[in-house]
Amino acid sequence: MKIYYEKDVDMDVLKDKTVAVIGYGSQGMAQSRNMSESGLDVIVGLRKGGDSWETAIEHDMPVMTVEEASKEADIIHILIPDEIQGQVYKKSIQPGIKQGNAISFSHGYNIHFQYIKPPKNVDIIMIAPKGPGSTVRKQYLDGFGVPGLVAVEQDYTGNALQVALAMGQGSGLTRAGVLETTFKEETETDLFGEQAVLCGGATELIKAGFQTLVEGGYQPELAYFETCHELKLIVDLIYQKGFAGMWNDVSNTAEFGGLTRRDRIITEKSRNEMKQILKEIQTGKFAKEWALENQAGRPQLNRMRDIENELEIEKQGKKLRKLCGLEK
Repeated sequence: MKIYYEKDVDMDVLKDKTVAVIGYGSQGMAQSRNMSESGLDVIVGLRKGGDSWETAIEHDMPVMTVEEASKEADIIHILIPDEIQGQVYKKSIQPGIKQGNAISFSHGYNIHFQYIKPPKNVDIIMIAPKGPGSTVRKQYLDGFGVPGLVAVEQDYTGNALQVALAMGQGSGLTRAGVLETTFKEETETDLFGEQAVLCGGATELIKAGFQTLVEGGYQPELAYFETCHELKLIVDLIYQKGFAGMWNDVSNTAEFGGLTRRDRIITEKSRNEMKQILKEIQTGKFAKEWALENQAGRPQLNRMRDIENELEIEKQGKKLRKLCGLEK
């Protein structure tokens, strides 16, 4: 495992280079501002007239259309959503690419699954913060940074790794440490984590726990507190102290109950399904499914969003988050 810090970075590789950040969402906003304030020459490429255009101007960022920024830049850092990257690349970015440019990402999805196929005479790199854009920005302003990942898919110039690391230092990532990986590894582990644990697995576990208590005759408000609200407290303990530290901080009753019952929730069948989910990611089945969903106008996703919004736990959550001062 190779981890890079500020001492390992040669910032001179970006001397007289222009970085175009394509997109100004959570990550685009954070990374472009951090790099600019670190002294890098940064421009932002956006759709003219969109909401982000005015926001970027308000932040004193130089703004151009995607086409203009791609022609102007030496490094093109693509931070728009995965599902539109391929289309935007072909239409607006590819025509402006020059020999020796670097095409950069914070997620390997479109390179790994070949929805974007840059030419052979450019660098293909990734510098990926392991945290949301708001945290990337806050940590930078606080004088620190979130950890990150770095990967090189194609090293045409011989400087690809140092270019990526210099961008990472500009965003504050090398203050915490940047772990070397590959586009394949980052993409597949990221998708698996989202689907099986962080987003899919966690929400289904919360929902099942809530429904079990409500169906057992308990107050839905109390069920929400026990299965959702307090989860953050436990996750924070694990984040700060690991499993052992969390077990040490909860009661002996909670520790014994959790350790003796948890494998009845995550069973061998659950583990086999995790392996199947990983296989679907590795073979590209999920990527094809997601591409078809977008081509069809996202009917399945929109239907599931509607169902999710109508869940009883969502209604209780909105009420109780206001009570706790977490939501207006």
